[in-house]
Amino acid sequence: MKPGDLVVGADSHTCTYGGLGAFSTGVGSTDLAAAMATGECWLKVPESMKFVFFGKLNKWVGGKDLILNVIGDIGVDGALYRAMEFCGETIESLSVEDRLAMCNMAIEAGGKNGIIAPDKLTAKYERAIKNSNRPGIGKFYSSDKDAKYASVKEYDCRKIEPIVACPSLPSNTKPVRALKGVSIDQVVIGSCTNGRISDLRVAAKLLRGKKVKHGVRLIVIPATQKIYMDAINEGLAKIFIEAGGVFSTPTCGPCLGGHMGILAEGEVAIATTNRNFVGRMGHPKSQVYLSNPAVAAASAIKGTISHPDEVI
Repeated sequence: MKPGDLVVGADSHTCTYGGLGAFSTGVGSTDLAAAMATGECWLKVPESMKFVFFGKLNKWVGGKDLILNVIGDIGVDGALYRAMEFCGETIESLSVEDRLAMCNMAIEAGGKNGIIAPDKLTAKYERAIKNSNRPGIGKFYSSDKDAKYASVKEYDCRKIEPIVACPSLPSNTKPVRALKGVSIDQVVIGSCTNGRISDLRVAAKLLRGKKVKHGVRLIVIPATQKIYMDAINEGLAKIFIEAGGVFSTPTCGPCLGGHMGILAEGEVAIATTNRNFVGRMGHPKSQVYLSNPAVAAASAIKGTISHPDEVI
């Protein structure tokens, strides 16, 4: 996959690749099979919504908080079948990993796709990926200066603090400090949303030399096998294990209630995953909160939903 590509996949979070400047979206299994067989895919061109971010990010705030802020603002169907274009000075300085996290959750706002115009950071990221089958950095497209949008939203990032999505919708958002005292049974750090090496480094920074609260399960899931090996080689896996956590090979696992960390009746989890619908991670009477990796790690230490500053 490279900037300028059209990418389809049988997972709704295929939209992640928009962080690299590709039009990427999830399709049904039949549509995907047809695309593989014919090399073609027919799509209705979506209207575009523009989301402009400006101002310096506060400490512990990243791409996950920006997209949760958007979803909390417009709702889970606020971008229904629309392209969500993220731009502005804050996005231009945002790491590629955080851009991927933002586009990953476009579907949680009902979007057809999320996309960020590729730039120098994208080119650097692409050059670091050795792909002998497709050399080069792809095609860099950007919106026309006179492009028309269904709507335009602007956000002052200086006002955005670490955000948590409360049960049972990604749009039910609150600042983490507003949730003081909410006890948890499980913490999941990783997934396709926040399982990149930068996410694991943030979590390890907070967990180094500390212990997970007694009675709390911590599960750390890298997004890929390469990240899994990088985490081992950097000593991050050791930090997680010594803190009392479980370090897993890549898997969707508890994110979709498949295996490993299934919540029982009445249990509460905070996760860096992308969905917190009723029964998403197990029993229909369990609850899931969504956050960034720093909030999740701090919460694992405290045993309650906590701001990272509380454990530093």
